[in-house]
Amino acid sequence: MKNIKLDQNEEDILEAFEAGEFQSELTPSRKEMIEKSAAETFKKDKRINIRISSRDLVAIQRRALEEGMPYQTMISSILHKFISGSLYDVTANKNRHMDSKNPG
Repeated sequence: MKNIKLDQNEEDILEAFEAGEFQSELTPSRKEMIEKSAAETFKKDKRINIRISSRDLVAIQRRALEEGMPYQTMISSILHKFISGSLYDVTANKNRHMDSKNPG
């Protein structure tokens, strides 16, 4: 585990957690609902075929190897993150930020 520097409030919370001072409010029915939702989210029940450039495929395969996962899983993850709104184009935001610094 990484050696993370905690502030005093975080240290207090960690100590309380490790001392067992927190109680879960998760009911069995809520847990079941969350488990079903998670299973539906990650169910892979459709197959697609796409055409992409060889260069992009090699780059994805290389990145997936670095991440320790199959490249198909990497592609699926990228698509899921994009659709759910958690993946965004950093360079587009950077360019937009630069444009606001240099108007006209």
